[in-house]
Amino acid sequence: MALKIKIAETKVILLNLLLCVIIFYSVYYVVLCFCFTAFRLQMLDGLGPFDFKTNPSWINPYYLVLLVSLEITYSISGLLFVLVVEEWVWDYAIMVTIIHITITSAVMSEFPLMLHWWAALGSGLISMICGGQCLAYYLFKDNFIYPVLDDF
Repeated sequence: MALKIKIAETKVILLNLLLCVIIFYSVYYVVLCFCFTAFRLQMLDGLGPFDFKTNPSWINPYYLVLLVSLEITYSISGLLFVLVVEEWVWDYAIMVTIIHITITSAVMSEFPLMLHWWAALGSGLISMICGGQCLAYYLFKDNFIYPVLDDF
């Protein structure tokens, strides 16, 4: 039994993934700018979305900006992914997170081992999936794809 993949389907999936990554990082930088302004920080560097080395402290405003912007970005991106991928938000959310981890490792030249970063990333991913899937169900409930479980 050979694996049959149509080129057109693969192109659509890769195009949707590219759009989701662009949406994710666009939202991330916009939210990061708003958070820097709200917390009245002076310097915004381009490495904000990839910085996992900042010392976690509730009194460190730079850490709070990174944490708040990460969580807001994941929440908003999950809702925006619905416009691109309709019901498949969970799948694209996981792939965008894997791409984000890969880019973060490449930019910072090491794999992130900080527990606080993984906890923030995990909670953001859960909010992205839950918010996006709920919105997708609400918008597309008349033609939502339900799996056929009769064969199991």
